Amino acid sequence: MVIQFKKGVLELCILCMLEKGDCYGYDIANRLSENIEVADGSVYPVLRRLKNEGNVTSYLTEASGGPPRKYYSITEKGKKLALQLRNEWCKVSKSVDNLIAKGDVL
Repeated sequence: MVIQFKKGVLELCILCMLEKGDCYGYDIANRLSENIEVADGSVYPVLRRLKNEGNVTSYLTEASGGPPRKYYSITEKGKKLALQLRNEWCKVSKSVDNLIAKGDVL
C-alpha cells in the first residue's frame, strides 16, 4: 500500500480497533500490520496525537514477567471522531471506486 494512503487511514483504523476494546500499543501495531504493511514506529506518534487531542486515554497495567503495558482506550470524543472519519472514508472510497470503474482515472 502506498505510504500516503497508509498515513491517511492509520488514525481511522486505530480508533476503530479501540472501539472494540482497549489495546496496548504493541498489540495495535501488530494487529494493524496483519492487514496493512506498517512499521511499529508509525503507530506511536498517531496514538500520542490522539491522546493529546483527547480522543483516547491511556493507563498502565502490570504484565506478568515484564514491564507494565500502556493500554489505550477510546473516549466519547474519539468515538465521534471515528464516526466522522468512517463516514468520510466511505464517501471517498465510493467515489474512487466509481471513478476507477468508469475508467475516468488516468
